[in-house]
Amino acid sequence: MFGWRKGRVTRQAHVDVPEGTYEDEHGRQGFFGRVSHLYRLHPPVEISRIEGPLRPRAFRLGQAPATDRDDARGGAVRVAGNEDASLWVSRRADAMPFYFRNAEGDELRFVHRGRGRLETDYGALRYEPGDYVVVPKGTTYRVVPDGGEQVTLILECRGEVTIPDRGLLGRHVPFDPGLLVTPEPEPLPDGDREWEVRIKARGGFTSVFYDYNPIDVVGWKGDLSVVKLNVRDLRGVFSDRAHVPPSANCTWVAPGVMVNTFVPRPLEDPNVLRVPFYHNNIDYDELFFFHEGDFGHMGLAPGALVHQPQGIHHGPSRRELEASKTLPPMRIEATRVNIDLVRPVDITPAGVAAEIDDYLERRYPVPQRSDR
Repeated sequence: MFGWRKGRVTRQAHVDVPEGTYEDEHGRQGFFGRVSHLYRLHPPVEISRIEGPLRPRAFRLGQAPATDRDDARGGAVRVAGNEDASLWVSRRADAMPFYFRNAEGDELRFVHRGRGRLETDYGALRYEPGDYVVVPKGTTYRVVPDGGEQVTLILECRGEVTIPDRGLLGRHVPFDPGLLVTPEPEPLPDGDREWEVRIKARGGFTSVFYDYNPIDVVGWKGDLSVVKLNVRDLRGVFSDRAHVPPSANCTWVAPGVMVNTFVPRPLEDPNVLRVPFYHNNIDYDELFFFHEGDFGHMGLAPGALVHQPQGIHHGPSRRELEASKTLPPMRIEATRVNIDLVRPVDITPAGVAAEIDDYLERRYPVPQRSDR
């Protein structure tokens, strides 16, 4: 543990930032590795022009062209991903006329909009907005929506999705594992029909057929199961005297992937940086999904996804940073899912089809030189 200090700095990171400067965190391994704080004269997000592939982007996932919206035999659509994980969007309106089994990875499903029933080998679970549902690799399941508009994010991970080590926080923050809901075994009736199981493997699909309902489990035991957790049960980690880094609110991990959940929180003291500090998180690509709350100041509505590629700064706009300094004690009523990925993320054509074209210009307007 050592550190150098040069020029105008603050003694405590994110607190009492020197007047007229903007704190920029340059760190490794997300928020766990070596780090320095640079005190700049301009917000590093005020970019006048970009040439090249790196660019903060935003997407309306409710407009992603998922074929399961209009066709019961359709499927989710892949909007982004890398070698470790892929992000899919489902807009399923009608019950699957088949069962599905993912033999390529675990699925972490997040329900943004819609209600229904998930029938699985382990039993059935009701789902609703704000639910995370972990479906282990190889589980057979079927989605049966109640009806109405549905939007579900599906993070397919090559490695196993687990709960992170809580370290000094202990096992019961930000949620007690006892809150995890598991299904009760519920064998389903056969009916006079043939039953299809569609298996995703080796980059394609294979269908196998039975003359009985394959959801025929009458009991199960062990420590591997479909599990459900709703964001309303999360108890975020906050401090009135420091801006807590995102990693403190980590909900799920998989190799190369970390999923954090930001829930409504109180604002910190006025001398504390109340908004995310500037950083370029050089070792992670970040995907932010806005689930519920007011994100109008960012030019976004619930259902939007933002991609921040590693190497380009992000953080508050100048006006957001200045406004945060004068806000009275209050709570920020917003819920956001943050997916950090070690490997760079590619956006698919389906993602591009849902892109908000002028996001960067609206999010980070560059002031006139006289206003800086």
